[in-house]
Amino acid sequence: MEEIQFEITEEYIELIKLLKVLTLAQTGGHAKLIVENGEVCRNGEQEFRKRAKLVKGDVLVIADQIQVEII
Repeated sequence: MEEIQFEITEEYIELIKLLKVLTLAQTGGHAKLIVENGEVCRNGEQEFRKRAKLVKGDVLVIADQIQVEII
């Protein structure tokens, strides 16, 4: 599994924005589909909220292939 650490400079980053910034989604629509299809787990739980506010310490697993740690 590929592991990525993503450092945020603000209080939080929205899930769909993170997917676009990391180029895991080509467009906002693609990012929304990834979330709607249940391909994102946040801290061990499926995340269906497209605009979920991710904070430092959150760990995402996307499509069982990529792990992203928010630092």
